[in-house]
Amino acid sequence: MLALGAAQPALAGEIRTAPKAVVELFTSQGCSSCPPADAMLSTLGERPEIIALAYHVDYWDYIGWPDTFGQKAHSDRQRAYAESWGSTRIYTPQMVVNGREGVVASRKGEVEAALGKASLSVPVTMIEASGMLHVDIEERPGAPEGVIWLVTFKARESVEIERGENSGKRMDYTHIVTGRQLLGMWEPETGTHLKLPLAEVLGARADGAAVLVQSEENGLPGSILGAASFVH
Repeated sequence: MLALGAAQPALAGEIRTAPKAVVELFTSQGCSSCPPADAMLSTLGERPEIIALAYHVDYWDYIGWPDTFGQKAHSDRQRAYAESWGSTRIYTPQMVVNGREGVVASRKGEVEAALGKASLSVPVTMIEASGMLHVDIEERPGAPEGVIWLVTFKARESVEIERGENSGKRMDYTHIVTGRQLLGMWEPETGTHLKLPLAEVLGARADGAAVLVQSEENGLPGSILGAASFVH
């Protein structure tokens, strides 16, 4: 199912992407403040230098509308970010830029300010070939180690919301996270090559995937060092 090893030579015909930012939006279908942030994420996701990911949380389900994309794992990731910053506060809508900074996602100026400071130092490449997804993470001797996350997502889906704060609205959502899987460790001295069966990566629900190389401290998420994404 999964091969992990040292970085390999570049594949013929590969397209190398060089994003500068991963934007993780924590949102909810039951949050009346979230639709502008959902729309902003869609716009950000059209920019080639940005990887956009929408994590629908479940902690607002009790107010009348269970989010159809909501997962406890998404709420847990947001809580882990808060804990890593010495806080217990979580809210929607929130955008986290490169794992470093959390901002109120409906405030465009704050989002753009965070993006203006964003950069990723570890080059990551993804390419599809013969039903396999090849991921190359380059070496960076002297850099801190990072964990490798595979995040799958659905590019777009519309939802009719029947109850709760957004009752009666038809919402168009994009970059909807469907799952997250730990693939292993990135070794900065040697780099890492992953070979993943595309059908198993995407499953029945997803049509895109992102690979994130992220630092960790005491089991909590830190800065995202490198990333790439792929849409089937």
